[in-house]
Amino acid sequence: MDIGISSACFYPNINLEDSIKLMKSLGFNKGEVFFNCPSEFTKEFSERLLEESEKSRFIINSVHAFSSSFEPYIFDSYKRRKDDMLKYFKDVCKAGKTLGAKSYTFHGMRKIDNRFLNEKHVIDTYNELIYISEEIGIKLAQENVSWCMSSELSFLEMLQSKCKHPISFTLDIKQAYRAGISPESYIDVMGKRIVNLHLNDRDDKNSCLIPGKGMVDYSKIFKKLKDIEYRGIGILEVYSDNFSEYKELIEGRQYLTKIQ
Repeated sequence: MDIGISSACFYPNINLEDSIKLMKSLGFNKGEVFFNCPSEFTKEFSERLLEESEKSRFIINSVHAFSSSFEPYIFDSYKRRKDDMLKYFKDVCKAGKTLGAKSYTFHGMRKIDNRFLNEKHVIDTYNELIYISEEIGIKLAQENVSWCMSSELSFLEMLQSKCKHPISFTLDIKQAYRAGISPESYIDVMGKRIVNLHLNDRDDKNSCLIPGKGMVDYSKIFKKLKDIEYRGIGILEVYSDNFSEYKELIEGRQYLTKIQ
């Protein structure tokens, strides 16, 4: 498995357009681009990012956006609000397509009590989102996120069984542990529909660390991924306060490469 990196690792210290050259300079050839604001997924800006990625020979595998600001409202029952947020969704898909990304890492709905979940509305909305993304030419990859409905295995199972169009997944290790569910349990549910992978570590005091600095059993996780024949790449995704020197990111990649 190739190990890439997310530009989110450098937020808010490095501008997105500058992070591509930086990621390449650290020895990463592939990765995920995180859009931090609407101006970063406009047509003009995505073309600028494409130029930077081509200049650095850096492959953009996936895109992500500042999800909490608009994705939950795509599921709003107030149509005008939903339609406005759908415009952002389409723009992210188009930007991802421009950059050659295979998938859009999606958070989606905030967690609510299942008693108040309008299942038909949720499924209809996902059907619309998957259709839009596929028409544009990028996969919607639902990520497991601890504060979202996607943290629940039953919710992910519902999406697989009831959506009209096949849904893909991004597996995030730290988010699994934050939800109190093992990554292996998510792999069992997501199966061969996993198209993207966020890699990080943890210990008893920290929920996110650079891989190799915590207690996550990556040998076990990688074996499980091999069992389902995962063919994608792994994205090293941590926060900027999880490291003090860039060399720590290199060491994280080396650890993940060695342990496979």
